[in-house]
Amino acid sequence: MTPFSADFLDKAQSNLPYILAGISTGGQYALIAIGYTMVYGILRLINFAHGDVFMAAGLVLIYASTVLPLYVSIPLMIAVTVLIGFAIERAAYKPLRTAPRMSVMISAIGVSYLIQNLALYVTGGLTKYYPPIPWISDSIQVFGAMTKRVTVITPFLTIGLVVALVLLIRYTKIGMAMRAVSRDFETAQLMGIKLDSVISTTFVIGTFLAAVGSLLFFSNYTGVTPTVGAMPGLKAFVAAVFGGIGSIPGAVIGAFIIGICENIIKGLGWTTFSDAFTFVLLIFVLMFMPTGIFGEKSTDKV
Repeated sequence: MTPFSADFLDKAQSNLPYILAGISTGGQYALIAIGYTMVYGILRLINFAHGDVFMAAGLVLIYASTVLPLYVSIPLMIAVTVLIGFAIERAAYKPLRTAPRMSVMISAIGVSYLIQNLALYVTGGLTKYYPPIPWISDSIQVFGAMTKRVTVITPFLTIGLVVALVLLIRYTKIGMAMRAVSRDFETAQLMGIKLDSVISTTFVIGTFLAAVGSLLFFSNYTGVTPTVGAMPGLKAFVAAVFGGIGSIPGAVIGAFIIGICENIIKGLGWTTFSDAFTFVLLIFVLMFMPTGIFGEKSTDKV
């Protein structure tokens, strides 16, 4: 082996943990971003409370695991998170179906602060620590680099869930109804599609994926605070915009790009700028690709 190849292998091995972490983080962002992009695709609404639902899922598992075994706590956490998403849609968004978009957006922001303040009241503002999940939280060695098993599992689980979601949207009755509503809200209603059922199903799917993303994320980053969902939520939103908001594959690809780039920046020693990169990327996307990578160009109907 030549000195050059040996040096290259050493550098690759030293950077491998950051690349693996980036792929894992990208998968977790993707599961959150899908919720944003699905809701926007149907309601043209940015659900700003989505990141806080992600945080609430973490707290639900923490408290549930203190009294119940994990094999009961995890399904319970997913069920409670889905119920929270359903309740938010029915209480905060359904009454505003015909209201101006600004009113719905203000409602979304209000729900976000409501969840944060409820979490602050419950936790007393103290950091709560996520319980270790057997097998998932174990450390393993990948090509000589130490990492958690969740880092390796996340991209495969994310891709599997996305494939299942795409198949559901393309080949099931509810999926076809979602596509019809996303194309033309009023025409779908005239064709007999039950809008309330379609919208509620969209929120249920989005919050289910956020609950799974929460399980994976907090297995890596164990501290849960009332505001911990804000940054992953914002980054997932940027991923959805970057990929083309309304496009599920675009949201997934955008999330993986952001996750990998963010962790490579950390690997270069520029940890301070890792968050800033995401928002600089958003500015460039809005300047040069307003519809994102896979976004459809809007056309004005006359």
